[in-house]
Amino acid sequence: MTQPTFMIYGAYGYTGELIARQAVAEGLTPVLAGRRAEALAPLAQELGLDYRDFGMHEAADIAPHLDGIDVLLHCAGPFSATAPQAMAACIRESVHYLDITGEISIFEHSFSRHDHAAKAGVVLCCGVGFDVVPTDCIAAYLAEAMPDAVELALGFDSRSGFSPGTAKTSVEGLADGGKIRRNGRITTVPLAASVREIDFGDGPKQAMTIPWGDISTAWHTTSIDDIEVYMPMSPKRIKQVQRLNWVRPLLGLSPVQSLLKKRAAKVAGPDESRREQATTHVWGEVVNARGEHRVARVHVANGYDVTVHASLAIVKQLLTEAPAGGSYTPSRLAGKELVERLPGSSNVELSSE
Repeated sequence: MTQPTFMIYGAYGYTGELIARQAVAEGLTPVLAGRRAEALAPLAQELGLDYRDFGMHEAADIAPHLDGIDVLLHCAGPFSATAPQAMAACIRESVHYLDITGEISIFEHSFSRHDHAAKAGVVLCCGVGFDVVPTDCIAAYLAEAMPDAVELALGFDSRSGFSPGTAKTSVEGLADGGKIRRNGRITTVPLAASVREIDFGDGPKQAMTIPWGDISTAWHTTSIDDIEVYMPMSPKRIKQVQRLNWVRPLLGLSPVQSLLKKRAAKVAGPDESRREQATTHVWGEVVNARGEHRVARVHVANGYDVTVHASLAIVKQLLTEAPAGGSYTPSRLAGKELVERLPGSSNVELSSE
């Protein structure tokens, strides 16, 4: 077997398995990894790959399992429990680190490790999937189109559904409230704090602010100080989300989190036919101090296919020509055109509406 050069951690999870199967289809030979050997072994045998079973409790425990690995692609959410120590182990072992998180705290942690990663010659890039490749690329296009922009809004209209890992991450985020960036700082606001009508590319819809990863990453990509991210929702559902603000402190209690995560674990990711039908419209808007607007839109595949192809594109880039070490956003690492190169994507359309 060819000596493997990258590892997929969380390979038996919904998204991890999709990535593993596509990697093999593209002629790659990743090492599969995760906590449970009994879940890894059948998949590894089917795909003809090696596997390593280990947990991610401490960086010192992770490091020995990275021997012979050039790139770690971490796919096991929620990332709040594992990503910081995985990054630390990668910096220690000179292994490039990628993940598919959408968690703002993990993006921020990655950027806080920039100097350490740069010194070690290690690339850190979080959010190399649907969170946040399409929106990050849109942000980069808009910043180039309007260099004097002072406000940035991003959003997407998707029906891709949740995997168990994404559902668990969403449960964790409920207690933290909404997030926006104001005056350059990440700020906590009520859930669904702002509501506006947006045409994401499929007609005008009511949309609410969500605590998406771009609240962190888009600032590093564009240097725009005021950022919001929107997702369409029916007026009824928006009101339901807003009512959660009344009980939000309770949502962070351990017994409540445990109950909600147990329910989230029962979520089944969408099958192939559902994924094929669940394409996504991505939108962004910038405004400058004179009130001038620029809008960008792109139509992409469903979120899971975007994650599979975007993450593997960046893996292959790092395996062949990695840039200087440090913490990157996806568009800064792979270029804003990455979104247009993904299967199922349209070209980015810019307008002044």
